[in-house]
Amino acid sequence: MSENSLIAPMRLAKFLSHCGVCSRRQASRLIELGQVQVNGRAANHIDHVTEQDDIWVTGQKVAGLAPKLLYLYHKPVGIDCKLSEQDPSSLFHHLPKGSRVYPIGRLDKDSRGLLLLTNDGELCHALIHPDKHQEKEYIVKVDKPIDAAFCETLSNGVPVDGQTTLPCTVVQIDEKTFKIVLKQGLNRQIRKMAKHCGRQVVDLYRVRIANLILDPKTVPEGQYCQIDIAKLVLSV
Repeated sequence: MSENSLIAPMRLAKFLSHCGVCSRRQASRLIELGQVQVNGRAANHIDHVTEQDDIWVTGQKVAGLAPKLLYLYHKPVGIDCKLSEQDPSSLFHHLPKGSRVYPIGRLDKDSRGLLLLTNDGELCHALIHPDKHQEKEYIVKVDKPIDAAFCETLSNGVPVDGQTTLPCTVVQIDEKTFKIVLKQGLNRQIRKMAKHCGRQVVDLYRVRIANLILDPKTVPEGQYCQIDIAKLVLSV
């Protein structure tokens, strides 16, 4: 019996995230859709399991708890973060070979830069949960000139999808380019913030998540490298 098999029973969705099958949220969705079986029956959300249980997800047996992995991926424009084997533009076709990992959050198809890949559901939760407020830094270019008033408006918060964005740091770099540091991740947030101020984003480049910084010389566009999870420092 392995050391991992000695763990106490764990909520099924959490167990699947620890196994690197998918995120906890995705696991809950699969359970709801009837795509998960436990010991020969359809799973439910209140199931608690260990490695001794026979667990299948979308027709594939879950091998058990996997070593926790973290990769830094330099995402190009045109890659969709939805994991779909049928979509040739999907990130699915660019994941590290032999490692069952998934993206922590997303960069939309028209954006580029730092994307983290993991099989660690707890780490994913710690980085993307709205209550955790982990910093994400972007370099953004828009279609029209900006000024100090533009930066101040963004930094104070603007209406997006029925709510006001949280205060953030915005620094002008040149006539049409600014740096922005967010602690929240609404859908297409930066693009919608810029649009509220009369600008259209023409290039959105994520350069940092928490303390991890993308160095294009070390990790060229379209490439990835494995990161020691211990090197990731999260705010509390």
